[in-house]
Amino acid sequence: MRGRSRRSVILALGLLGGALGLGSLGLGHASGRDAPSARVLLRDQAGQPVGVVKLTQERKGKVLVRAVVHDLPAGFHGFHVHAVGKCVPPFTSAGGHYNPTGESHGDHAGDMPVLLVNGDGTAQLRFTTDRFGVEELFDADRSAIIVHAAADNYANIPDRYHSHTEDVFGPDSATLATGDAGGRLACGVVR
Repeated sequence: MRGRSRRSVILALGLLGGALGLGSLGLGHASGRDAPSARVLLRDQAGQPVGVVKLTQERKGKVLVRAVVHDLPAGFHGFHVHAVGKCVPPFTSAGGHYNPTGESHGDHAGDMPVLLVNGDGTAQLRFTTDRFGVEELFDADRSAIIVHAAADNYANIPDRYHSHTEDVFGPDSATLATGDAGGRLACGVVR
């Protein structure tokens, strides 16, 4: 292999390894090495790994969420913490969204920004949230992270729209519960 090509391959593998959680993703940042953290290996319905999510507790009650995924369909996908740490296809075993205070969708503690997957099936997402703490996700039945098949509308349906299913204006009960994010493409238990 020529020198330049070899260096390019080594650089690409190093970046890929770091992105997939095989290297450091900055866990030694300002919050310190002893901060509670969790790792989630996302698998598709065939059991194949499709990504990694890292959760790191930061100061002032915020959690840094970093996700790197691959081999998923292009487009926007709902991305949520679910209430049960069990991922048996079709992943309904993970229960509903993590929602300890009984809020409507869009305000669930487990509601997170949508995941935009590129045309090549890859995506990266990084954000902070104060809706949950890392340690909360380790309750008696644990928690899971789900990537949904469709985009999440966060129940933002104006009252001028009518649901023929329930004969109501605005969001119906399914939209209020799930944001119409659809089926479950990938699941991973918070560990």
